[in-house]
Amino acid sequence: MGDASNKRTSRDANADADAASPHLLIVTGLSGAGKTSALKALEDIGYEAVDNLPLSLLSVLVAQVRGLHRPLAVGVDIRTRDFGIDALLDELEALIANPDIDAKPLFLDCDDVVLQRRFTETRRRHPLAGDRPLMDGITHERALLAPLRERADPLIDTTEMTLGDLHRMLEENFGLAQRPGLAIFVTSFAYRHGLPREADLVFDARFLKNPHYDLDLRVLTGRDAAVGDFVAADPGFAGFFEGLTAMLLPLLPRFESEGKSYLTIAIGCTGGRHRSVYIAERLAARLDEGGHRVRLRHRDIDRGAAGRDRHGSDKKGEGSGQ
Repeated sequence: MGDASNKRTSRDANADADAASPHLLIVTGLSGAGKTSALKALEDIGYEAVDNLPLSLLSVLVAQVRGLHRPLAVGVDIRTRDFGIDALLDELEALIANPDIDAKPLFLDCDDVVLQRRFTETRRRHPLAGDRPLMDGITHERALLAPLRERADPLIDTTEMTLGDLHRMLEENFGLAQRPGLAIFVTSFAYRHGLPREADLVFDARFLKNPHYDLDLRVLTGRDAAVGDFVAADPGFAGFFEGLTAMLLPLLPRFESEGKSYLTIAIGCTGGRHRSVYIAERLAARLDEGGHRVRLRHRDIDRGAAGRDRHGSDKKGEGSGQ
């Protein structure tokens, strides 16, 4: 399953890029969730990156976007001079409403426990913790940034990501050759490991018969034909899948017309290895056939049956960091 844009010629992609408005990313999020790493990755893929720019200078910098040869990524967080959530939201709304600038707010999120581990391992002090416990600073910042998180499009959760994962996702999201239009991300996941934070739409596949209880299928995944045949043979599958696509397809142009740039559709089952994987593969293929820009990810497919996660003991503590 590939991105529909791969079917276009490089000349077409370049023409789209040339015709597009100047691209501005406001990169923000929780401390420790990976903002600095994200800015470095964006710089690698061709963006001009500026970190911790005072809000009072943001409009001055943006006024020069037309003169830049590269799109711009600006990092803003609670450490930014004169930071204020209301002021930043006002700036964002003005930029998004500006027809001469293609501005998008990108928010990096992460699980509290993983944030705590990252700060502990690097021995860094949380900017809002002061002389209080680390978790107090994390909780305070999450509450402070909640309105900004709700406004972000897209939101990227770095809890389960390595630096390589983050770089690939940013390149898939914001690669300079990407054609305009709604980008759709289809992800499978395990309910036992929690809902994907970035999901816009979530569908539960746990009503289908579970291949896990077939010993011959347990070690396979939804990418294997035998598991696919097993799931598709469930009497409830065909109606569910046709109903799912019949509901989604008319919604996509409506999301796009309302200004949404990124849509994440999450399919979940108990272990995230069989039913959800198969359905996500089928859904991504159907959307791709319809000419949509689609990316596919299986968040929990590599988590073993015994519960060992994909990082394994030899990668304990690895994350995107900041």
